[in-house]
Amino acid sequence: MNGRVLRTELKRSVALWAGVVVLGGSLAVFCLIDGIWWKGTAGWTAQWTSMAMWTRYLLGFWWPLVVGMGAVYGLRESRSRMTELLTTTPLPAWRRAALPAGAMALALVSGFGLLVLVGAVQVALGATTYTPVGWLPISLVGALALVAGALFGMGVARALPSVLTPPALVVLVLMLTGLLLRQGNEGARPSGVAPNRLAQLSPVTAEPREMLLTLSGSVHFGQTLWLLGLLATGFALLSAVTRRARLLAVTPVLAGAALALLILPAAARDTYVVDKAAAAPVCDGPVCVTQANRSRLPELAPRSKEALRVLHEILGDKAPNSVREDTALRALGEERGLSGDVVLVDFDERLFADATGAELTRALIAQGLAPNCHGHSDREGGGSDDVAVQSIAVSWALRDPQLRPLEKKGSDAYSLKTWADADAAWQRLTALSPAEQRSRIAEVRAAELSCTGYVQLSVLAGEASR
Repeated sequence: MNGRVLRTELKRSVALWAGVVVLGGSLAVFCLIDGIWWKGTAGWTAQWTSMAMWTRYLLGFWWPLVVGMGAVYGLRESRSRMTELLTTTPLPAWRRAALPAGAMALALVSGFGLLVLVGAVQVALGATTYTPVGWLPISLVGALALVAGALFGMGVARALPSVLTPPALVVLVLMLTGLLLRQGNEGARPSGVAPNRLAQLSPVTAEPREMLLTLSGSVHFGQTLWLLGLLATGFALLSAVTRRARLLAVTPVLAGAALALLILPAAARDTYVVDKAAAAPVCDGPVCVTQANRSRLPELAPRSKEALRVLHEILGDKAPNSVREDTALRALGEERGLSGDVVLVDFDERLFADATGAELTRALIAQGLAPNCHGHSDREGGGSDDVAVQSIAVSWALRDPQLRPLEKKGSDAYSLKTWADADAAWQRLTALSPAEQRSRIAEVRAAELSCTGYVQLSVLAGEASR
């Protein structure tokens, strides 16, 4: 393909704008909006896999639009009223189709590639030391999806030259990917309403929530076959000049879909799988984190050992003897499996996300004395009641002269009442004898470990007894 002609094609067609939309639109979403993609261990610049998954998630916006832009591009010849004239040229139809198809592919791959590059640079400059290669297929399939979608739009518009073709394709693809084949991430693993194999025909991934989850190899393989079939059909429609050729052009997409449905996993548990290398434990004595969060271990280990010493002084033989990163997959709002022997650390939780130094030690002691059953993160929310109870427990354990909140108090009416109740509970607790204080802390800990109630502030204040 002549480079000069290709540059001219990019300058005078909608192809370049397709790449600009993918790159500029994605960066606008990521950089101009303080969304959930900046939060937690599954943020778009926190780990390599989550970075790739977030770029695939945004295909929910760009894939329908790119298909529509491809359709607009495919109408160019019919709008010029030169179709019959061009068919008389000696240049084969597939070679005439290759130029606009190549321009569109180059623009989209460049736009999506630059987006991935921006994310990759931020991940490389970040705290993580885990550098897997498993994120590459996620991004490569994403780029293939954009090219295949655009060429399919071009081919359909060439076969059905109507001004209604582009908007109709956009609406159709948007309904398919945004409604029928959409996958939610509220469960322990992403799943949707459509059968799992069918849902995986959409290149749009669920919103990343669990850092350790990645797509399985069968998903990559199946989606690649399906998208290659879609791409081949788009190009065949774009270069077809007879009705018979147009009918035959649908063969690749049908074959690709059939093969993909045979390969794609039938169950959600085989679609989003745990990255075993990322989840492998890395330990410093009794303190273990995942390989993906290994960079946190040098700070966490000494603070954990100090926290375990304090907990042992308070709880004796009932004290936990290890600290471990919580890697269990949970649905949103689902109770956490707790054990009195282990202090679970979830780096997505507000108390641990950015805590360092003495603040981290206090959070660990609090989690050991009053472990929270439910998540307390930016994604799951979580009331301030648990934090108030934990603040009392750690202030009591460290013999603080007054209650020290583990996080900044909220200014809404609910938070003000909660912390007012916490201050009252603190005053009543510290007015008791040492034995009675220890008994109430033990009672609260037992209730938290069993996840049986929400009256711990009342227990501490002596207003209720379990």
